[in-house]
Amino acid sequence: MVRDMIDLYTAATPNGIKVSIALEELSLPYKVHHLNFSDGDQKKPDYLQINPNGRIPAIVDRENDNFAVFESGAVLLYLAEKTGRLLPQETKARSEVIQWLMFQMGGIGPMQGQANVFYRYFPEKLPAVIERYQNETRRLYEVLDKQLEGREYICGDYSIADIAHWAWVSWYEWADINVDGLGNLMRWHETMQARPAVQRGKDIPPPFDDESLVSAAQSMLQK
Repeated sequence: MVRDMIDLYTAATPNGIKVSIALEELSLPYKVHHLNFSDGDQKKPDYLQINPNGRIPAIVDRENDNFAVFESGAVLLYLAEKTGRLLPQETKARSEVIQWLMFQMGGIGPMQGQANVFYRYFPEKLPAVIERYQNETRRLYEVLDKQLEGREYICGDYSIADIAHWAWVSWYEWADINVDGLGNLMRWHETMQARPAVQRGKDIPPPFDDESLVSAAQSMLQK
């Protein structure tokens, strides 16, 4: 029996499924530790030793002296470098993938995350705020759509940049983001969704039902 190499601390969120998809793509053995937001698992002392920011996801690499990595983009980079896959070695191509990874981490993730919060979870409906974050997410989607023109994947070859973006774009309906006219983006979205490893990784851990997701998110807003 192959010993689990990676401990994955996660939940069914866009940032969480980035790492489970990457682990599936890379065929790395891993053990899932599902953190329950409603119970505040992400703020418990044992987990804060792994991720001092008290968020998911994080990993512990048992094969590398129990080395802990937090922040989803950093985890993707670590796994790609560990395996020599999903990240080019040539300097310019490598930089391009990292640039688009940072575009997701600094742009689509934060903006769509706020759209999620104010559209779905925030106790008071603030139409101007909701519109601001939805519109900015749409603008960033348009940038990504343009990049995908004539390309199967974001940087040509499949990479961690695709995994990072798909984890968020696949939730566009949850934040009520308008995707009309974004043909390149939607074609790429379908291509990604058809990958067997994406199909496996997106359901690790099992998705929340809508009621549980809202309850968990609201409990986090109160902490």
